[in-house]
Amino acid sequence: MRPRTLAGRYARTAYLFLLPAILFFAAFFYLPIGNVVATSLRTGPQADQWAGLGNYTQALGDPAVRHSFLVTVAFAVAVVVGSIVLGLALAMALDQPLKGRVAFRVLLLVPYLTSVAIVGLLWRNILDPELGVLNRLLLAAGLPAQHWLNTSPLLTIAAVTLWQSVGYTMVLFLAGLQGIPETYHEAAKIDGADAWLRFWRITLPLLAPTTLFVSVMAVISGLQAFGQAYIITNGGPGDATDLSVFHIFNVAFRSRDFGYSSAQSVLLLIVIVAFTLVQLRAGRRGEVVY
Repeated sequence: MRPRTLAGRYARTAYLFLLPAILFFAAFFYLPIGNVVATSLRTGPQADQWAGLGNYTQALGDPAVRHSFLVTVAFAVAVVVGSIVLGLALAMALDQPLKGRVAFRVLLLVPYLTSVAIVGLLWRNILDPELGVLNRLLLAAGLPAQHWLNTSPLLTIAAVTLWQSVGYTMVLFLAGLQGIPETYHEAAKIDGADAWLRFWRITLPLLAPTTLFVSVMAVISGLQAFGQAYIITNGGPGDATDLSVFHIFNVAFRSRDFGYSSAQSVLLLIVIVAFTLVQLRAGRRGEVVY
């Protein structure tokens, strides 16, 4: 009985230390989700009329909801692919014994530490078609000015998001690269493997856990993006950058339909969880193959 009693004491002590975190998640995560789910079952300006699953049925058949979801998926795909490719390339470059590499790492991480609001205002001014710095540089070089937020608005805000987040991705890949034993590369060199072959057969497979984490976090962040569309483009031109969270925001605070917006929020949460589970399962299969 003594080991069981000791184990029970350890368990009680562990739960005691976990209690603040449990209370925090319950108060600021689980209870708000429960409130959103309850609100999604009601309708009216005050969400005081019972609607059942009517809001969900309406959302699933709403063309505007489908359009905003497709726009969000395209935005998330661009951010995920760009984060992995560019983040890995920068990490491999800054993993080399270059002079000033620590300074470059810090400079690349600074945008990630800056709020989305500041980044959005900064790039909205840079991309301004008349007073923007970018167009002034193009005119000074003898090139025509571009209407960045009209010709390719979704790609533009995806590039801004990538500019802000790639430093964090670079740090993750850099940590993964530094965790690969150098003996693997040395043995491959002895066997005659060139740099490209070592990358495909050693570096990339051993970075699979890091790549999985980066892709999962990028997908979650991309599907929840809001500030870029709200600050830089206001969802326009037209509805070209009407991301899902921005669309939910408009339904809730401009149309004052909290029940309908809550139903869309729940559906988006389900999609995010489904995407995450699929990625984790695929990543585990990939690790088994490697």
